[in-house]
Parts: sequence; C-alpha cells; structure tokens
Amino acid sequence: MKIVYLLIGFIGRLGVLGALLPLLPAFPFLLLAAFGFARSSKRLNDWFLSTNLYKDNLESWVKERGMHRKAKIRVMAIITMTMAFGFIMMGSVPVGQVILLCVWIGHVLYFKCGIKTLESE
Repeated sequence: MKIVYLLIGFIGRLGVLGALLPLLPAFPFLLLAAFGFARSSKRLNDWFLSTNLYKDNLESWVKERGMHRKAKIRVMAIITMTMAFGFIMMGSVPVGQVILLCVWIGHVLYFKCGIKTLESE
C-alpha cells in the first residue's frame, strides 16, 4: 500500500506546475501530494513539509483551516487572469462567457466568505 501512496504523492507534485502555470490548479494537487507523502514515507513527508511551496500554499490551510490575505489575493489574481483569458477567447460564444462569469463570481464569493482570512504573522 505504501507504493500506492507514494504514487499518489508524486502525482500530487503536479501542483508545482500549477503554481507556475495559471491553467493547472495547484491547491488540489498539493493536497494530494501531502496526503500521499504523509502515508508513504516519513522522510518524503518531512521533505514535503519543509518546501516553500507547502509553506506558502498549504500550511495555513492544514493547521488553521484558513488562508492569509496575501495568499488569497495571489490565488484570486491567478484565477481572474485565467478566467479573463477564457472570457476573451470565447468572444463569439456568449453562453460560455456567461458561464465563466458565473464561475468567477462563485470563486470570488467562496474566497471572500467561505475561507477564513488569517491574521498576518
């Protein structure tokens, strides 16, 4: 079973690409990596927990079920840029634009009201 968890952890490392590319979501993949590495190997789990990627994106969520204002703004900026790109590319598909706009509003409302904002350190 450790091999399965190890594979899950390495698949979750796609979150590294998600931090760099706006079209790939980082957060779910990083959670997957944390889950897999925690159950596969103490050494890999310790390594993952010491990375800046984990500390900047997941640590506050795992420990306090919230995000710092700076992280929320960074995530929302990436989501907004990605959705704006899609909105522009769907210039001839108004239904697609309306759907993207509704999804974007849902994201904004969730980050504003659904995720606790933590005080800065």
